[in-house]
Amino acid sequence: MMDGANLFQLGIGLETGAHAEDTRGCEAAQTRDVLDDTRDDHFIRRDGKVFAGTHLIIEVVDGTGLDDEARIQQAFRDCVDECGATLLHIHTHKFSPQGVSGVAVLAESHISVHTWPEIGYGAFDVFMCGDAEPWRAVDVLSRAFDTPDVRVKELLRGDGLVNEAEAA
Repeated sequence: MMDGANLFQLGIGLETGAHAEDTRGCEAAQTRDVLDDTRDDHFIRRDGKVFAGTHLIIEVVDGTGLDDEARIQQAFRDCVDECGATLLHIHTHKFSPQGVSGVAVLAESHISVHTWPEIGYGAFDVFMCGDAEPWRAVDVLSRAFDTPDVRVKELLRGDGLVNEAEAA
């Protein structure tokens, strides 16, 4: 059985900002209205739909600089600023001989990427909740990787779990 000392030895929660889950009052938390305007993580209402957040699958095609870890980190920061999100942490990894994977953890969710620079391709996910505007990341990525060919698919996460009639 693992105790706190063993977890400490493994490095879980160290220097990552990770915290133990607060399970006090779970029943009350589960029954709270997801549309309560006093919640920091309230669901979004748009065009007659209620959903948790917008998740964009963004494909950068014929891009340049997709093997440059610093450039990708800067693109993450620029997306966060342009979209009105809150950056918590960035972690990237450079592969050999090429490619970068990374994630920007946001208060509103995340931005992630995996690149194949040898073919000019970057697979980005931009998932944001609340008042952030994830669609603004599309132009940022187009500029950051010097390509007009940026393809986007949108998913409304949590769509259909709560409807306007239940919310009223």
